Amino acid sequence: MSLRASEAGFTDERGPLLRWLIFTGVCAFGFALVWRFGLFRLMLASDKTSISLIITLLYVATSLHCLWRTNTISRELDGARRIEAIISSGARTFTVAGRSVIADGGDRLPSGAVSDHIRNLVVKAGLQGRHRLDQTLLLRGLADQLRGPNQLGNFASDSLMKLGLLGTIIGFIMMLAPIAGLDAANQVALKSSMSLMSDGMAVAMYTTLTGLVGSILVKVQYHMLDGATARLFVFATNLTEVFVVSVLERENG
Repeated sequence: MSLRASEAGFTDERGPLLRWLIFTGVCAFGFALVWRFGLFRLMLASDKTSISLIITLLYVATSLHCLWRTNTISRELDGARRIEAIISSGARTFTVAGRSVIADGGDRLPSGAVSDHIRNLVVKAGLQGRHRLDQTLLLRGLADQLRGPNQLGNFASDSLMKLGLLGTIIGFIMMLAPIAGLDAANQVALKSSMSLMSDGMAVAMYTTLTGLVGSILVKVQYHMLDGATARLFVFATNLTEVFVVSVLERENG
């Protein structure tokens, strides 16, 4: 029974990181296929503006940020599970020692956002005395702390899409510019204009495709991250409301 519980806990705690690794592995396999058939090199050679390369580099940087945030949330989930194991066994008192919280029995709560939230609850309960302990404002601060860095995902996704649209506009300008001075009787100029129009169309299509694909992949990554963050917040809310607030209110009478 304990083995099954530990396996379920590991899956829940490391699930966000595992899902990110699986998703990124699938994307890496797709990129390897694109590279194998020479499509990526063709894109770089056809895009004279290098916007597609910039979009690709921004996507890689954003994915690394998502990896860092996903690993952070996974560690916070792991710490929250360990805190639950400590205080659900019958903790009756909480003591603040610097930045740490110690439950009765000398068990020090693992450091992290949830532990900091519990510390703030203990300090607030001690300062306000015999009053109902309301953690609404503290929960809002915890939510902002957990979800704040994730907002980079929305910004990056919109930026990749807009860079793709910028490349589309530049490509159409490059495509239509030769038409202004086109002389239908001059065959050499006509062939040169057609070549320039083809280059402009390639820029428009490749930048649009790269921006669209990059934006979608970033959206998917941060959607999974937001889901994991929401689960952590709900877990922290239930944990503190059931096992911490009730104990602190009972201590204050």
